Amino acid sequence: MKHTKCKVVGLTGGIASGKSTVSSILINKGYKVIEADLVSRQVVEIGKPAYNDIIEYFGEMILNDDKSLNRKMLGDLVFSDKKLLQVLNNITHPYIFKELNYQVNIGCSKNNIIFLDIPLLFERYDEFLNRGIVFDEVWLVYVDEDIQLKRLMSRNNLSEKQATDRIKAQIPLKEKKEKATKVIDNNGDLTQLNKNVEELLRKFL
Repeated sequence: MKHTKCKVVGLTGGIASGKSTVSSILINKGYKVIEADLVSRQVVEIGKPAYNDIIEYFGEMILNDDKSLNRKMLGDLVFSDKKLLQVLNNITHPYIFKELNYQVNIGCSKNNIIFLDIPLLFERYDEFLNRGIVFDEVWLVYVDEDIQLKRLMSRNNLSEKQATDRIKAQIPLKEKKEKATKVIDNNGDLTQLNKNVEELLRKFL
C-alpha cells in the first residue's frame, strides 16, 4: 500500500556507522522517526501476543525472574540454530510489521515526511515491500570500513577480530551505497554530520 499523503524515507546504515546519531539529529529537528528496533522490542513485552507465542514455543526457561523475556538467552539460542531463528522470525515479524504499518499510517496522517530507522533495511527490503511498506527514498549513513572498525572496537570494547566478524555479518556498506537513494557521509565529526544531514534535507524538501 502506497502512503500517498507523505513521503516515507528508509534510514539505514551498518553497525557503528552512526545511524542512531542521524536519527537523533532528525528528531531534534522535529521530524517523525519510527524506530524498527524499538517496535521489535515492544511487541515482545510481557502480555503482548508475540510474547505469549514465544513462550508457548520456547518454554518459560527463556524468561527472567520478573517474567520478562531474556533477550540474550533467546538470542544465543536462535543465532546458533537457523531453524529456531526462522521460528522466532515467523512468530514476531507479523506483529512487528502490523505495528510498523500502523505507525506509518498515523505518522503520514500528521507529517509530510516520516523516517523509518531500520538497521537491516537492505537485508530485509523485499519483506518490507511484501508487507506493504513502500519507501520513496532510502538514505544510507556511510562510513569508511577502517573508521567503522575503529568506532565499533572503541564503542563496544571489542577486539579487532570480534569487530570484524560483526561487520562481516552484514552486507558491506560499499554495496549498500550503490543501492541507496542518498548517502550521508559520516567520516567526519558530529558538526560535519549535522551539516551533511541539513544539506540533504534542504535538497529533499
